[in-house]
Amino acid sequence: MILVTLGTQDKKFTRLLEEIDKLIQEKVINDEVIVQAGYSSDYQSSNMKIFDLINKEDFDKLISECDYLITHGGVGAILTGLKYNKKIIAIPRLKKYKEHVNDHQLQIINNFQEEGYIIGSMDVKDLKDAVLKIKNFRPKEFKSNKDKALKTIKELIDK
Repeated sequence: MILVTLGTQDKKFTRLLEEIDKLIQEKVINDEVIVQAGYSSDYQSSNMKIFDLINKEDFDKLISECDYLITHGGVGAILTGLKYNKKIIAIPRLKKYKEHVNDHQLQIINNFQEEGYIIGSMDVKDLKDAVLKIKNFRPKEFKSNKDKALKTIKELIDK
């Protein structure tokens, strides 16, 4: 099963759903696809199970059971996938399509990809390549730098 998460941003991200639908029709994706679509939940597809928001308990169950995660470029979504040791494909919401207020998700995805944690697709047209790579992708084990960040904050406060 593939879990798709589009986050809670108050803008649509139907571009990604359209591409996933296309890849299902082309038989590139053959798994069951479950989507937490947020504001894109009005998207109609007979190929995917689409929900607006999923409660935390059900979401945690789905993410623990999924083979991999396709998500937007939100830090929370990516970190959640990494917490569950999932393979992740991330695609940014972009300002030019009115999917976000700026293009910060490009940098987020690029940073996680450069570290070897995820497969980043900077455009939905690259999703097919990412899906074909995901089976053999071995993500680097995620190590949080929370302790380093907390140490830096403490040092700043102590000054």
